[in-house]
Amino acid sequence: MISAIVFFIAGFLLGHLMPRVPFMVLCRTSGFNKGFPPHPEPIPLTPRLTQRVLHMRWFHRLGTYTTVLPLLFGYLSILGGQSTFGYGLFLAGGWTLLSRAQALLGGSPVACTLEMAQRLQLVMNIADSEDACCPHPQPQWWTETVRCESCSKKLENMLRPDLGRPRKDGFFRGWLRLWLSDGHPMVLPDDGKN
Repeated sequence: MISAIVFFIAGFLLGHLMPRVPFMVLCRTSGFNKGFPPHPEPIPLTPRLTQRVLHMRWFHRLGTYTTVLPLLFGYLSILGGQSTFGYGLFLAGGWTLLSRAQALLGGSPVACTLEMAQRLQLVMNIADSEDACCPHPQPQWWTETVRCESCSKKLENMLRPDLGRPRKDGFFRGWLRLWLSDGHPMVLPDDGKN
């Protein structure tokens, strides 16, 4: 009985982790993070940041496609192998697929969206125009908002998701945090007006 529970839990954890590997591993490489300040410092708004948001969105979608792996391995394991391990894989893969489908049907959106990238680009465009907040605007994405470093004006009220930058608390803790949050911000939105 205990071995069956252990196999089920192991299958469930592996099935939950497999679809998230592209999102958690590809963004943490050193080459992918060149040009970004270390976490948790604010990130200057540049085309590179917009590209990172779009990459994170693509990694999330890639993870949805890799959900086929735990479903397939779970099914094969149920048919001819360790059935409790297969049930764990199949259940976790199905749960992930349903939660990703819910985002498409109007549930909570993914952490990085096309709209987010467009809003960042709009702030950059305004900073380069005559409507800029100050003579030398330097928009940066802080944890809760986009602010100008020069004049401290709030330019956009938008929480910053986990963009895959290496954290000071180490690779494994950062990896675990990204796994649990699925890239969503770990802070609540600020309702105060500035």
